[in-house]
Amino acid sequence: MAARAEASEERKPGFGQIVRRSASAGGTALGHLGSGLTTAAPALGVLVLAVLAAVSSVVGVGLLLAPLVLRAVHALARRERQRLARIGAELIPPDRPPLRLRLAVADPVTRRELRWLARHGTAGLLLGLLGVVLPMLAVRDLAFPLYWRFAPQDTTATSLGFGVAHSWPDAFAVALLGVGWIALIVGFGPALARLQANPGRRLLAADPGTDLSMRISELTASRAAALDAHAAELRRIERALHDGSQNRMVTVTVLLGAARRQVTRDPDHAGEILERAQSAAEQALAELRSVARSILPPVLTDRGLESALSGLAAESVVPCRIDVDTPERCAASVEATAYFVAAEALTNVAKHSGAGQVTITVRARGGRLRLVVTDDGRGGADESGGSGLTGIRRRLAAQDGTLRLDSPPGGPTILEMELPSGA
Repeated sequence: MAARAEASEERKPGFGQIVRRSASAGGTALGHLGSGLTTAAPALGVLVLAVLAAVSSVVGVGLLLAPLVLRAVHALARRERQRLARIGAELIPPDRPPLRLRLAVADPVTRRELRWLARHGTAGLLLGLLGVVLPMLAVRDLAFPLYWRFAPQDTTATSLGFGVAHSWPDAFAVALLGVGWIALIVGFGPALARLQANPGRRLLAADPGTDLSMRISELTASRAAALDAHAAELRRIERALHDGSQNRMVTVTVLLGAARRQVTRDPDHAGEILERAQSAAEQALAELRSVARSILPPVLTDRGLESALSGLAAESVVPCRIDVDTPERCAASVEATAYFVAAEALTNVAKHSGAGQVTITVRARGGRLRLVVTDDGRGGADESGGSGLTGIRRRLAAQDGTLRLDSPPGGPTILEMELPSGA
């Protein structure tokens, strides 16, 4: 019993660990509240536009604004679903709502999105502003002892708007108020973040009675595509090792055996054989490095997608220009997929297009990563022609990504992929 009690005591988190967890939770909550502003502020604007459209519909003007309002509501709802998915509350999207006004009025999805818009554009906006203002108040009051000597006597000393005498005791009293703000953030920040996210979680998910068989079919197909892509990748690696490096190493073994037999009989000939063996070993090592880089280049892990694509562009047979704008790094699997798509696309351009220039453009916005490969070749790319496009599509489908190919005869060819960034 004593041993169990001691073990239980050891398992209890210490005070420092509790403080770190609470501070981390408070900081995460502030980040969630701040990210909510990215949809709450536009939601207020769309809400005002919706009210104007409803009021002016009496004279017919609002009917012209209705389709614009509906598109804006649906677009904002999609952005909020993506935001909630990034903070750990993935929602199954409902069926695509109608855009015709008469159908939209009776559509339950549109009604729920409008209810979410009203709540998120008002209460959600206020909660998001709290997530920005509270840290500013805490910093101002907490740092007051550092600057009170330089502030004019008649200025407000605290963030609450009332002044205090400019003295050291009062300065530390204001700093204690800053500590109170921090305690408020740590204690109530997670609850405020949940309160802001609750309308989206309840109103933007698919209705409980919705038939999810289509979504299940999509997930089943994505899983099968992922398994197929994985198996194809393993077969590619096995072929590269078997047909290349393994044959080189067999050659090295044979040459070393021949050189050993010639050492005593013909040393000069043995030296020539050893040179050939060394050359074959170097080629095998180069091929092994090439296979390793094709699986996952180290530069992708260490320095990110832009540096990895720069390496691809430098090695490309066709002159390649890259334009990458990713404010933050995506998930490792997403970057690996984007790298694979770019590498496969450059291989296809070199083999089939006859292009003189290729451009790779990468953008990460709104939780989505978009990569576009454009070349000025002859065009006419066909996915059924065995050009690797099928493998690209399967790999993207495994991560809920999409692929679009526009390659008219005579060019140019535009390959565009998009998938969730997972950041």
